[in-house]
Amino acid sequence: MSDASEKARPGLLRSSALVGSMTMISRVLGLLRDIVIAAFVGASANADAFFVAFKIPNFLRRLFAEGAFSQAFVPVLADYKEQGAHDAVQALVDRVAGVLGGTLLLLTLITVAASPIVAAIFAPGFVSQPEKFQLTADMIRITFPYLLLISMTGFCGAILNSYGRFAVPAFTPVFLNLSLIFAATVASPWFDEPVFALAWGVFFAGIIQLLFQLPSLYRLDLVPRPVFDGKDEGVRRILKLMIPALFGVSVSQINLLLDTVLASFLPTGSVSWLYYSDRLAELPLGVFGIAIATVILPNLSAHRAAAREDQFASTLDWAMRSVLLIGLPAALALILLAEPILITLFQYGALTPTDVDMASLSLRAYSLGLIAFMLIKILAPGYYARKDTATPVKIGIIAMAANMVMNLAFVLPLLWYFNVGHVGLALATSASAWLNAGLLLRGLLKQGVFTWQPGWGAYILRLFAATSAMTAAVLLLGEGADVWLDWNWQRRSLEILLVCGAGIAAYLLAHVLCGTRMRHLRAPGAV
Repeated sequence: MSDASEKARPGLLRSSALVGSMTMISRVLGLLRDIVIAAFVGASANADAFFVAFKIPNFLRRLFAEGAFSQAFVPVLADYKEQGAHDAVQALVDRVAGVLGGTLLLLTLITVAASPIVAAIFAPGFVSQPEKFQLTADMIRITFPYLLLISMTGFCGAILNSYGRFAVPAFTPVFLNLSLIFAATVASPWFDEPVFALAWGVFFAGIIQLLFQLPSLYRLDLVPRPVFDGKDEGVRRILKLMIPALFGVSVSQINLLLDTVLASFLPTGSVSWLYYSDRLAELPLGVFGIAIATVILPNLSAHRAAAREDQFASTLDWAMRSVLLIGLPAALALILLAEPILITLFQYGALTPTDVDMASLSLRAYSLGLIAFMLIKILAPGYYARKDTATPVKIGIIAMAANMVMNLAFVLPLLWYFNVGHVGLALATSASAWLNAGLLLRGLLKQGVFTWQPGWGAYILRLFAATSAMTAAVLLLGEGADVWLDWNWQRRSLEILLVCGAGIAAYLLAHVLCGTRMRHLRAPGAV
């Protein structure tokens, strides 16, 4: 392997901070994007149609680009790198690009041709509303090619991550947000039905994101030259890992998609309420949970390839502590400030106060599972880095079945008695995520792969004290939802910054007073 392509990796903490900062830029722009979309289409029938058309390729993207494919590809790539032959790595990259790209191209062509069938499968409740159903099918034809483009982008990003180039893949999602903002604010008047501008914004974002990766791959001398060779040994190893992982690693995403299917039968606006609340819950998940998972997977794979079991366990332990450090206060803040955050960000233009009330309920429900969603992101790599796909699949089946049962148990009573069936969907998703995370952790402990490192007792006590201080600060400074509705956007923004700032300050100060120091956050040595 060339010296230029094999530089020393940065430490896990620094790499996580880098990915987190790049992702934070993307997520902030993502919030701006959602603010623009909320003002543009609100929670209308057109909004529901677009969110379904966008969720379908976006869901599959998370399987191919961020989930199962990455979990299968990175460990195999680590083995090839360990052997030290650059030509072998290039050959693997070429053949994976050919098989992945060819498969997704075929899937895209079929889906575009059969978009009404796809719309009926993923949003069956729209069938009884012909205009809404036709709009959804038409937009699927435009948005679905995004799957091919963004999956190839994710493939390129996995290569860059494996070589310690985390910044470019982490920054890439910015272009989707910019594209959709441009579509809503500039391009929408160009269309008879303005919501189509959003669909085309998704399509062109995929092209831009893929092109953005190529210069960095060129510098590594690893630009893919697609070769379709399904019999290649490396490709077969990846497929063997990937096929079961398609289900096992992405259960939470499958559950969210099932929520969309069921929400299509609920009152108009339910899909949109779930979208806005899910987007806010995903902010800490995307900035911190996925950032940590992105950084630890190549390190876990390398530790496993070199038989460094102690460092493997230490890396997982550090990741769990990092998730709790961020996830616990983030979840509590979203629960305590659900209405003020939604009002400040989205309650303009087409989005009504009723929409905010409904979205705040599902936001709280999703927040209850935030830590579990983050834990899944870091526990699943503990299996896939060891090329164990069977265990997560079994756990995924259990979680999926439980989610479907809980959907019925929660949705129907909440719909009949309170007319908030969408909240039941969010609650079921959170509960099944906790089941999934708990079973993943139990399996790693049982196999002896993960062991608790010293210091957890003191760590939990410091977390409890710090989150208590944050909660007190937020409750003391927070105002009722009616007051927030009376303020203009400048006052809302200032107040939310003050409340959140006070909460963060109280959290950090309590940690320092309780003895938390930078050495407690230091990650085990990366490779």
